[in-house]
Amino acid sequence: MRTAADRIRHAISFELIGLALIIPIGSWAFSVPPTDIGIVGIVSATLATGWNYLYNLGFDHMLRRYTGTTLKTVPMRIIHAILFEVGLLMVLMPFIAWYLGISLWQAFVMDVAFALFYLVYAFIFNWAYDRLFPLPEWQTEKAAAAK
Repeated sequence: MRTAADRIRHAISFELIGLALIIPIGSWAFSVPPTDIGIVGIVSATLATGWNYLYNLGFDHMLRRYTGTTLKTVPMRIIHAILFEVGLLMVLMPFIAWYLGISLWQAFVMDVAFALFYLVYAFIFNWAYDRLFPLPEWQTEKAAAAK
């Protein structure tokens, strides 16, 4: 299982790279000034960072409890990413509507677009992160599975 320091590195790097991508893309896609998308992005990233840490900790505990490992298959990674984004959507939509002065429906559409972006981004980022920072237990489990 990942250490607290590793989880913090994961969450912060995820959000910083995500912000660097979403601010210019969101500004262009929604015709909203980059500063406004930046504020929405920073507040969203701050909330998402806390959610990321808690969600991944809980998910890994659940996964280990039911499967005996934290190693994720491709289908499990898809479920992981979808559940993460659904939880985050419920928190962020009211904030986006309030800050940008738009309707809840417009905020929902914007939030869903961000969620779709982050869904793909989370899958790619987490896969890459696990390749860059693999846990020692995975090597043992892969070797045992190969026998």
